[in-house]
Amino acid sequence: MKNMTILIAEDDRVSCEYLYEILREQAATILIANDGIEAVSACEEHPEIDLVLMDIKMPGLSGIEATRSIKALRPGLPVIAQTAYAFDGERVSILRSGFDGYLAKPIRREELLTLIRKFSRQDRRAPAQER
Repeated sequence: MKNMTILIAEDDRVSCEYLYEILREQAATILIANDGIEAVSACEEHPEIDLVLMDIKMPGLSGIEATRSIKALRPGLPVIAQTAYAFDGERVSILRSGFDGYLAKPIRREELLTLIRKFSRQDRRAPAQER
C-alpha cells in the first residue's frame, strides 16, 4: 500500500479519521471527499487515485450514484463500498451496483487492509489466474 493513492469518500468525521489513521500507518497517499460530488470530482482531477473507499449513504450524491459516475470515467478503478446498513442481501445488491468490494461498519482494520491489498497495483497487474 506504500505507493497507493486512496480516496476516502466519507461524510462522517469519526469514520473518516479512523480510516485515515489506518491508511496513514501503511504509508498510503490519502485524499478525502466529504460527499459523492467531491468524490467524483477528485477522481476526475486525480488520475493517480488507485482505489476509492466509498460510503454508501452520503449527502448530495449517494455512494451508489457517485460510484456509477466514477466507473463511467474510470471503469478499472476499484471502488470499495463501506456501509453501516448491513442487511441480508445488501452485500450482493451493492456489489451488483458496480462496487468491487464491500465492508460493513464498524470496519475492522485487518479486513480493510486485506481487501485493499487485493486491489493493490501489484495484484491488478498480475494475471487473473494468479490472484
